[in-house]
Amino acid sequence: MAVKSRVRKFVWRKAGALARTAGQLTADRRMVPSFLIVGTQRGGTTSLHKALAQHPAYLPPRFRKGVHYFDMDYHRGHAWFMGHFVSRTKAERAAQTLGHPVVTGEASPYYMWHPLAPQRIAKDLPGVKLIVLLRDPVERAYSGHAHEYARGFETEKFEQAVALEAGRMAGEREKMAADPNYHSHAVRHLAHLGRGEYIDQLLHLESLVGRERLHVVDSHDYFADPARVFSGVCEFLGIPDVPGIVHDQHNARPRSPMSDELRSRLEDHFAPYDARLADWLGHQPSWRR
Repeated sequence: MAVKSRVRKFVWRKAGALARTAGQLTADRRMVPSFLIVGTQRGGTTSLHKALAQHPAYLPPRFRKGVHYFDMDYHRGHAWFMGHFVSRTKAERAAQTLGHPVVTGEASPYYMWHPLAPQRIAKDLPGVKLIVLLRDPVERAYSGHAHEYARGFETEKFEQAVALEAGRMAGEREKMAADPNYHSHAVRHLAHLGRGEYIDQLLHLESLVGRERLHVVDSHDYFADPARVFSGVCEFLGIPDVPGIVHDQHNARPRSPMSDELRSRLEDHFAPYDARLADWLGHQPSWRR
């Protein structure tokens, strides 16, 4: 079974590479993404994207939900990015069949946190809409750590990783901003607390694209009442709400309970960020209600 799985993955990668190469050659005839799901990691981006993928008006990128162009593959060029999306001819046919507009986009949750991705997005996709999912930052940090630890990118247990984070991150974002070719392991895989300091990331996005092109989804609210929250996403994207969308929680990892002492300490860490976030949102996020 392991050999068959490796063969399938190899064939899938080769097919994807060939499709993207063909897509590059017709980049100027492809549909420009009208939205991106830019974060946050472990916040429900996969679940929302899988729900959107069931909507007839959403034409997803080929082969994967996240292209990761604006963070990891910007050097490949805009034609490479465009090669992931459907042709305008196919999109026009779909819109005619449905009788309403169609959209395309992708979900790469590193975009919001990456030091250079927001500026690249604003420059290359003028008018693009951005969707941000926010999760309780304490739970997001714990889940993010479990995710990175399971994949081998994090080597320390959670409490020690949190204690080490400031030292690990020192100067790393500045290096990335100064050198577009510099990829920081710490910024991508070890920022368990930093990624949950949402307000500064949102303010940065707002300064680049404007508040009206940002749609914030509280992950707790989404999973508690998915139909209502998804309807708001559809309205933001300019597509009709449709019945029959199945909403599931994807990519959850089992974890042992966090100690009350550590949870309290992390809640105190995030308190000033959450207070500023509440002012910006105009209401308390779910984890502070």
